Amino acid sequence: MKPLILKGVRPYGEGDPTDVLIRDGVIAAIGPAADDDADVVDGGGAVLLPGFVDLHTHLREPGREDTETIATGSAAAALGGYTAVFAMANTNPVADNEVVVQHVARRGREVGLVDVHPVGAVTVGLEGVKLAELGTMAKAGVRVFSDDGHCVHDPLIMRRALEYSKALDVVVAQHAEEPRLTVGAQAHEGERASRLGLQGWPAAAEESIVARDCLLALHAGARLHVCHVSTAGTADVLRWAKARGTEVSAEVTPHHLLLTDERLATYDPVNKVNPPLRTAADVDRLRRALAEGVIDCVATDHAPHAVQDKDCEWSAARPGMLGLQTALSIVVETMVRTGLLDWRGVARVMSERPAAIAGLPDQGRPIEVGEPANLTLVDPDATWTVRGADFASVAANTPYEGMELPGAVVATLLRGRVTAVGGRVPA
Repeated sequence: MKPLILKGVRPYGEGDPTDVLIRDGVIAAIGPAADDDADVVDGGGAVLLPGFVDLHTHLREPGREDTETIATGSAAAALGGYTAVFAMANTNPVADNEVVVQHVARRGREVGLVDVHPVGAVTVGLEGVKLAELGTMAKAGVRVFSDDGHCVHDPLIMRRALEYSKALDVVVAQHAEEPRLTVGAQAHEGERASRLGLQGWPAAAEESIVARDCLLALHAGARLHVCHVSTAGTADVLRWAKARGTEVSAEVTPHHLLLTDERLATYDPVNKVNPPLRTAADVDRLRRALAEGVIDCVATDHAPHAVQDKDCEWSAARPGMLGLQTALSIVVETMVRTGLLDWRGVARVMSERPAAIAGLPDQGRPIEVGEPANLTLVDPDATWTVRGADFASVAANTPYEGMELPGAVVATLLRGRVTAVGGRVPA
């Protein structure tokens, strides 16, 4: 691989533009650089950040390649600035055994645009009844386990999963939803759902599971990760649990940082998501909790769906939204432009913390000489208009269609190799 010079870039958006020389997949020098044999990417003063890490991505392969594949999802991730993603287990067949997780990992390596890490199911078939083969999947390299899409609602099963996870030094990521409180639920429980005639989804359905699991994790001495936090009350529970010494981390999605249940007035299923869009007050609290570190990171919950699964009546529509190619821009809009995060803060919530939570030694690293060149170059002054049909994903179910968003990924590098540049994935 030829050396590469990133010309005129600003690490973490700080100081004057400088050059970054990359050789053999690592940062070789930071400062004025010249190498006749090197390729050059003109940064034009863009912000240089560690490559983003997504703890929560649905790549749909195997089983629903009509909505996404590991190849198309990897391309979307690279174009969004990601260098590593975690592929959720709700595939068909479910990733609840060594064979399926090895297939996902192998396909990710073959595509080679991002590091694809399979998430293993906590229970067999995501049914919440019997623990899956956690030990054999951990031996196959799985670092995160989740039944996402379903809650591990049985407290005994969850306790056993946490106890095994401690022994295996892995993380259990919980989809926090007490199912007996969400039967038939279609929207955030409140005034708007009542007016629209939609069955309410109470905040307590999430908050009660998070509180329970934090107590179980504290008892087991295990690490717990909470998926897609959506309510102010959950942020309060996390603050309380962390103050008690619980090893709990949490993620928030870009859409829960920006969108509210006001969007449901049109009954457009593109706005249907699990957990549902909440109130403006919840959004405000989630932003502040992310800035304070109560919520650790941003995760996309990238959920592609076929047209027939979204272009239908609200009650029949599948929940989920695309997120990989818009995540950075939503974080810029909600966190940077509001002054809640600077660019080092963006690196923390989109790269450093998720890499640490998942135990990735070569991701989320400082921009320093000798470190792996997993990097993302961002134009903070750019604006662009969202067109779902232009995305790399097979699906196009974005709630941001037609919006003008700030910030754009200029280039993404995986171990010094350019995986996206100028809005394209190199052939």
